[in-house]
Amino acid sequence: MSEFFYMDGFAVWVWSAFGVTAVAMIFTAVGVLRRHRGQLRQIAQRHGETSPNEPRD
Repeated sequence: MSEFFYMDGFAVWVWSAFGVTAVAMIFTAVGVLRRHRGQLRQIAQRHGETSPNEPRD
């Protein structure tokens, strides 16, 4: 099992690449979720500003 983690001396490169990729994917997912929530808030605010029964000017 230790041979797997050591990877013939390339472990530093392989595991750092996995780590950087994982961090990038996490940041991307968090950014998408934050943007989605912001858009939902914006839609809710717009919907709350004008009701369908209220006349528009």
